[in-house]
Amino acid sequence: MEVVVAVVARPHGVKGDVVLELRTDQPKRRFQVGSVYTVEPDGPDRAGDAPARLTLLRFRADSGRAVAGFAEVEGRDAAEALRGVRLAAEVDPAEEPDAWYPAQLRGAEVFLPDGTPVGAVSDLIAMPGQDLLEIDQPDCSKALVPLVKALVLEVDLDRMRIVVDPPRGLVAARPLTEED
Repeated sequence: MEVVVAVVARPHGVKGDVVLELRTDQPKRRFQVGSVYTVEPDGPDRAGDAPARLTLLRFRADSGRAVAGFAEVEGRDAAEALRGVRLAAEVDPAEEPDAWYPAQLRGAEVFLPDGTPVGAVSDLIAMPGQDLLEIDQPDCSKALVPLVKALVLEVDLDRMRIVVDPPRGLVAARPLTEED
């Protein structure tokens, strides 16, 4: 399965290196010299600005940021054209049994522990502290539920079913009451 492992934040220096926002818990494994990434543009207007694939030449930490250089990118202008693109890599889900990817969760039905429907997962949003399940609710609003064990009690990919126990007010199915 191909998943996004980083987003290009901005150029770094004049040789074509870029700062990456990592979307993986295993950067040493995902960013080895020679690795090839599929480039997903950040919008339809950017489709022709970046190469379709990038080959990693160098990867390092610089002041707490991930910095990478690619064989197909020479100079700051070429690096600037990568701003905002997503880098996808082939990942075997069996390698990380406790990890879920957006493609696996999209469309999963979400319920409260008592079986009350909450909605369906529309996305998994990567955040610095924890990932967020974006849920399309029946009232056409969206809810963001942190993907943490305290709130997400069960993820059953075979049945495409997720059980969440959010605090009152976080989802429409569990509104705030006057007592809250």
